[in-house]
Amino acid sequence: MTDIKATIDAQVKSNPVMLFMKGTPDFPQCGFSGQVVQMLKYLDLEFASANVLENEELRQGIKDYADWPTIPQLYIKGEFVGGADIIREMFQAGELQELLSKNGIAVNSPA
Repeated sequence: MTDIKATIDAQVKSNPVMLFMKGTPDFPQCGFSGQVVQMLKYLDLEFASANVLENEELRQGIKDYADWPTIPQLYIKGEFVGGADIIREMFQAGELQELLSKNGIAVNSPA
């Protein structure tokens, strides 16, 4: 498990916005992952992603890494932000955009 933890740690720390999801941004394979992708795309964010369906070790490893039982999981500047429900609430309240801006990540939110 330490190898997968190191892999996850490297992905989280080397990508300003990292999404662990089911499927890919172009083809999400669960509604919750799709919702988070829609929000990130709406903000015109560049983000990296990992498809947990391609690797069972990654799928379990990310749950252990964050001590969070569900996927998707969003990380900003190496910090775990939350899953779909938390991201949606933050997005609707403007808190996600604020967090991104505070971390020096450009957000293009349409008027």
